[in-house]
Amino acid sequence: MSDDLHSDARTPDGEADRAAAADGSERATTADGDGTSDAAPVTGNDREAVETAVLDDVRAWFDAHEGETVVGRPTDEYIETSFFDFDYLDDYAECERYWVAQPFAYVTVLYDESTNSYRYHVVEPALDEFEEYVREDLIRVLRSDLMYRDIDEEADRATVLEEELPRVMADHAATVPDGTLEQVAYYLRRDVVGYGKVDPVMRDGRIEDISCDGADTPLFVYHHEYRDLRTNLTFEDERLNAYVVRLAQRAGKHLSVADPLVDARLPDGSRVQLTLGGEVTTRGSNFTVRKFAEVPFTPVDLIEWNTFSLAQMAYLWLAIENRQSLLVAGGTGSGKTTTLNALSLFIPPDSKVVSIEDTPEITLPHDNWIQSVTREAVTAAERGAVDMFDLLQSALRQRPEFLVVGEIRTESDVAHTFFQSIATGHTAYTTFHADTIDGMLSRLENDPLNVPPGMIANLDLVAIQQQVQQGEKRVRRNRRLAELDRDDSETGLSTSTVFEHDAATDAIERVGESTLLDDVADERGWSDERLDRALARRREVLEHLVETDTTDYEAVSRTIRGFMRDPETVVEAIRADRFEPTDLPAAGTQS
Repeated sequence: MSDDLHSDARTPDGEADRAAAADGSERATTADGDGTSDAAPVTGNDREAVETAVLDDVRAWFDAHEGETVVGRPTDEYIETSFFDFDYLDDYAECERYWVAQPFAYVTVLYDESTNSYRYHVVEPALDEFEEYVREDLIRVLRSDLMYRDIDEEADRATVLEEELPRVMADHAATVPDGTLEQVAYYLRRDVVGYGKVDPVMRDGRIEDISCDGADTPLFVYHHEYRDLRTNLTFEDERLNAYVVRLAQRAGKHLSVADPLVDARLPDGSRVQLTLGGEVTTRGSNFTVRKFAEVPFTPVDLIEWNTFSLAQMAYLWLAIENRQSLLVAGGTGSGKTTTLNALSLFIPPDSKVVSIEDTPEITLPHDNWIQSVTREAVTAAERGAVDMFDLLQSALRQRPEFLVVGEIRTESDVAHTFFQSIATGHTAYTTFHADTIDGMLSRLENDPLNVPPGMIANLDLVAIQQQVQQGEKRVRRNRRLAELDRDDSETGLSTSTVFEHDAATDAIERVGESTLLDDVADERGWSDERLDRALARRREVLEHLVETDTTDYEAVSRTIRGFMRDPETVVEAIRADRFEPTDLPAAGTQS
């Protein structure tokens, strides 16, 4: 395997990189990709080196998967001359390159010197006119055949395609060269089972959002490291109309001129907003996909990206473990849900947890967890709808110890019930749109939510997340972590900042004392020394995970769960340099 390409990876702020190596390839880059613009176009011998590295990976993949392909390995000559078009290297500097569907699709991030900007370039097999004809013909045949098959699930769809593919190719493309058939088979899988032209982007774990603003306009993506990037993908008008209708169908929704707006969830969990035609948007059909991360990020990730400090995370661990309620506030794209997911690992492992969401984004390793999701009306008379308030009322009757509400938006009854649940002894977590604590309080206390300050005071902690500019990059930071309490003021509510981000140094500093942890110590009968030791040991565990770059979700969750059940054993193993997360029980097993 060449070191010049690597597989699907997640690097939310460009400060950490995790290879989610579905194909076993390794991470490597051809430039720092650090926001600077000193890269040079890849030409001459450099271009030759890139082509060699890519095609070596293609050959290596086919050699390693002998017998698993549709018709067999393409010849070396075919791979050398007909697999990819590398002309893009003549005009742009290549900053980074990685596989998303080896050996048929990779992504390269390019620097455009003429505009001083970066581009996101999807590279797939190059088809000539004849090969394109074969592809279109086989797609028509396959779709016609699949139309009469009873296919309910996405997995069934893929299985049926793999069953039909050899027969269809033998019947309709027997004289086509093997190399062409392998490339065409990739496009058939991409277009019939996958997400068509956008499928490589959907496979890219570094992409958070995909935006198509209209026909004949480049798609844009939001990349974890490079942020907003123009792509080399576009749709013609009629193809875009057909594509948004197809996405709606994949999501189980109906999209038409009469109902041109759809908000839905794709089979992989991603959220999609679809618009059909030009009656409600001036540039015609459009879509936005907010991708779903199958494997959540962990507290270790947040520390490595400098979103939170070690001291902050140890503080939050102790607070959450001791049932302190939390609201994570921030603007769009500030990482609220990512943070909520990561911090949920600190919920004691055997506690009963109920989560409530519009779209399932919360992922927990806990076995004693009920995941609830809203449902739209199932009849024309708008009957059968289950909204957030319905789920919240139901959840409270299930006697949860921890309640996780995906987001409080504009529903007053949801907001009131959330804060009331804290007052009645439940520990609750949620996210909220607000950039400051004052902004959060203003939104909660005024229309349409109208939550009384005294009820808000039931909350223990507020974390403010923002995207901030650091040099050439926009990064996510926890700007402020504050405790809420009751006081004798007119509002009956006070806030006390414990941690705050310093934009000048990009450091998160402890700026205040914690009444909350003092209360935890009082409740547990701890001395000041015992409290300090509890914080220090949690910090020690987190620091070990950071130093060993242990970001695997299962490994981190096992470590946290193992510490909660037997802190002495975990700390002793770390200090003796013999700690292995795999030695600890996984979720669903007894320690």
